[in-house]
Amino acid sequence: MASNFWASSHYKRWIVDRATVEQARVDDAQYTTPEHLNLLSVLFANIIVKLARRLSLRQRVIATAHIFFRRFYLKNSYCDTDPFMVIAACVYVAAKAEETPIHVKSVVGEARNLYQTDYGHKGFPSDNARLAEMEFYLVDELECDLTVFHPYRTLLTLVCPPGRETPQVVEAEAGELGAGVNEESDTRYWGTGAGKLELPEGCIQLAWFIINDTYRSDHLCLVYPPHLIAIAAIQVAIALHTDTRKLAMPAPGTRPPPPPSSAEHDPAPAPRRSSRSHVAQQAVRKSQPTRAADAVGFLAGLNVNMREIAAIAQEMLGLYRLWMKFKDDPSEASPAGLGEGDTQYTTMGLVDTLQQMREERERDVAHPATGRPVQPTKMLEKAQNTPMASWRG
Repeated sequence: MASNFWASSHYKRWIVDRATVEQARVDDAQYTTPEHLNLLSVLFANIIVKLARRLSLRQRVIATAHIFFRRFYLKNSYCDTDPFMVIAACVYVAAKAEETPIHVKSVVGEARNLYQTDYGHKGFPSDNARLAEMEFYLVDELECDLTVFHPYRTLLTLVCPPGRETPQVVEAEAGELGAGVNEESDTRYWGTGAGKLELPEGCIQLAWFIINDTYRSDHLCLVYPPHLIAIAAIQVAIALHTDTRKLAMPAPGTRPPPPPSSAEHDPAPAPRRSSRSHVAQQAVRKSQPTRAADAVGFLAGLNVNMREIAAIAQEMLGLYRLWMKFKDDPSEASPAGLGEGDTQYTTMGLVDTLQQMREERERDVAHPATGRPVQPTKMLEKAQNTPMASWRG
């Protein structure tokens, strides 16, 4: 695993601009609306999570599968391929890349059961060789760049619960070192590097969940480096976690509560910096006032563009607004924050939309306006696997 994000293929080849992401959806946009495409992104992310959980894979593998899926569809369109097959291949390859390999037979079996029972998709092949073959096409589209960085390590490096160096989350989930963790990146990323931000355990867990949710966006993990996503997740978690928000950002005209004494037990202590070492602790004590610095001051001290962090945070909140329009279970009640004019979408409705897109695309390919049938690429021929378009060898 690479330990330097700035020298990795993730940073050099797979951080793209928003225009690139929009260009990748041009063909799909001919057959549906932008809102449907955004909701399909949420749907595909949910399918990845469900399949990975059936296979008992950890969150790190799930996150890697998300990124493989987004990278694949930077070069391909939904209407030209079978996303269900691509999802199974992404989970299969991600498990290998994260050194938790699973047998191809297990992936095929669980994928067939999941797709048939939850999504009415009966075209997934039972032949293990089909998925094994799709693995090679996927790796080829990924250009063999299988090392990815996630925001989890940056989150655990920036924050910790009071009195502990790491929160009560599985350390292995965080993966390899992220941007700015190694000494070479201190001046580029950490700023002063004085210490960690102490937050309640519940706030840290909320930030972790927010990072998980960002993979439902079709562009966040492609446009922004993972360490910026982690910082934005911390900012959003502080704003949403009631106890932490009251302590970190007191209401105007009020004075923040005094720091608790060492003998008192406070279940939600005020966010403050805890040193990484005794030397750093002495430096902080000399350069900072007696009262611990607040969360806003800590985040402002990082060597990142806070306007960009604010923009990422706004996109995270916008993703939740979009997610409220999606109902995975038709029997569940509509969210309280849904507007009167907002349309509610269901899983099967989006699956039907995807099917219609592919049918219309196939008709256009077979009978284009020029009168010349378009010849699909060999990889797309192999990837297509539905009742209307079987695999063609």
